[in-house]
Amino acid sequence: MQQFAQRLFRGAPVSAAIATACTIVFAVMAAQARSLRDVVWDSVGAYLVLWGPEVRGLGAARAFTAGFVHLDLTHLVLNMLLLAVIGTEVERAVGSGPFALAYAAGVLGSSAAVLGFAFLTPTAGASGALYALMAVFVAIAYRRHVDPRPAIALIAVNVVYTFIAANVSVWGHAGGLVIGALMAWPLTSPNERVRWLSAAAALVGAAGAVAVGAAPATQMLT
Repeated sequence: MQQFAQRLFRGAPVSAAIATACTIVFAVMAAQARSLRDVVWDSVGAYLVLWGPEVRGLGAARAFTAGFVHLDLTHLVLNMLLLAVIGTEVERAVGSGPFALAYAAGVLGSSAAVLGFAFLTPTAGASGALYALMAVFVAIAYRRHVDPRPAIALIAVNVVYTFIAANVSVWGHAGGLVIGALMAWPLTSPNERVRWLSAAAALVGAAGAVAVGAAPATQMLT
């Protein structure tokens, strides 16, 4: 199993680190909750999950930490499989540094959308960032002059799933997809400097959007 994971994540150290972090966080929550289901509220996850009223002061970190929290084992496994398939390919294509910034932008962009349109809905998971990566994956296909339809179909299937499955954050997925689409073309540029700058700009923009979305939480203190 270890050798398989090493082959799967070869050349993608940031993707491997994200998967490891998500798995460790889930293991801690599961141990505290003594369950593999609904592990958030009876564990440290309650302090990491995104929830609008708590996103103020140091609580603003929830906009980022929520991307590493998963509700149950199935949620974790599905997201980590998608990260292993899509994330590794994107990381190898754009470089680990720009990928790390772009992934963080995807997490924050997803959280910003939730804060803006579903402020009172607790939200967690890597899905928003993964939607951003799926948008970048389409751009990679175009850059490589290969058929982009499989990548587009992957997004379409996941969008349909978003609307038919229970307990799925529509706004979280939408936010990730939008910021992914905005940075996809420059992030896949053959120019390394352009990749770095576009990823950094996306991260700054997403952080600014989180600050705007968190404003109601700050106003609650006054």
